[in-house]
Amino acid sequence: MSFRFRRSARLGPLRFNFAKSGLSSISVGGRGASFNIPVARPGLARTTVGIPGTGLSCSVEAPAGAAAGLPNSRRLLPGQLEAFRSSVLGVLQTKVFGPGTPGQRLWEQGLVSRLLVDGSLGGRLAGLLAVIETPEAMADYISRARSQDDAKRRARRCIEAAEEASRLAVGRGWLG
Repeated sequence: MSFRFRRSARLGPLRFNFAKSGLSSISVGGRGASFNIPVARPGLARTTVGIPGTGLSCSVEAPAGAAAGLPNSRRLLPGQLEAFRSSVLGVLQTKVFGPGTPGQRLWEQGLVSRLLVDGSLGGRLAGLLAVIETPEAMADYISRARSQDDAKRRARRCIEAAEEASRLAVGRGWLG
């Protein structure tokens, strides 16, 4: 037997439904008819119509009009996540490591590898730079993102690594 936690609070016609993890959904309506919009739970908007006092009701999940094909900020469909990871990787390869950028020179001259072999870097910094040691390493790192937010965090980490590697390479006189 599993236990569930549900708590709700009303504010005018709106009912805010909370779960253990926080705000779960927002509902409008009451006995007999309601409309529920998910916030942090899986599923689509749900309309429920019932006969009060009988226990009989009908519930239908349906896309919310024009935004039906758009992903939730926390969840992506499997194909959408792969496309998002690819677009993040494309932006990184163009903007951070594209032609004429310091990132491109880091890769062309093997400077990230030289920094890693140097041995004077701390463990955290070496781990950060290892993410962008080669184009393949960066692509592999981005492809392991498990969600949209994770892909964004990984992209920020790649940008931070490129900035730090450039700063270190300039400091050692390897980049002009």
